[in-house]
Amino acid sequence: MQERRRAVPEKTAPTRADSTGSADQGARERAPRRLRADAQRNVDSLLEAAKTVFGTSGVDAPAKQIADLAGVGVGTLYRHFPQRSDLVKAVFQREVDACADAAPALSAAHEPGEALERWLLRYTEFLATKRGLATALHSGDPAFDALPGYFMQRLGPTLDSLLETATASGEIRAEISAKDLLYAVANLCLPVEGGGVAYSRRMVALLVDGLRYGAGTSPSRS
Repeated sequence: MQERRRAVPEKTAPTRADSTGSADQGARERAPRRLRADAQRNVDSLLEAAKTVFGTSGVDAPAKQIADLAGVGVGTLYRHFPQRSDLVKAVFQREVDACADAAPALSAAHEPGEALERWLLRYTEFLATKRGLATALHSGDPAFDALPGYFMQRLGPTLDSLLETATASGEIRAEISAKDLLYAVANLCLPVEGGGVAYSRRMVALLVDGLRYGAGTSPSRS
């Protein structure tokens, strides 16, 4: 009996539509997925809780303490932040972003000199949060190597814009740079015995008074 040969479909090149569809599917698979609203709320609650706990109990505080304050389970904490360094970085970047993002609203609501002062006081609050993260940030862990650059990338241009506007209005002296001022405020906010955020705010207010002194006679910033 003659063997009946089975027909084998020929391989054909993918059509343009097929190729485009595959490419689109690949792009969708590579693109980061946006969190659902409930998941985003959990992340926000965890970051706020972690900021509070790190400020009072340090960065090595138990995960359950953070999760309980956020009102979620420990499993939810680890699902979003598998390593402690992930949580520390997220808290740091969130606070940097909040500080940078405050500048436009302050500029819109206040005169340039006052907007600058209010932003520097907002920056003072950020530095208080940063002290709670200090143990981790200065641990030498490579996970934190990019954070100083992130800090300057976000806050440097923000403060520079506020300074330029305040200087142009004649309210602030001209010979200080954003980098100088960021570090000057940070030095004023170093912990002292019996001091706290209120003490740091008073010191920063004195610094701003110094920036205003002689502003009308200072040369324009280049």
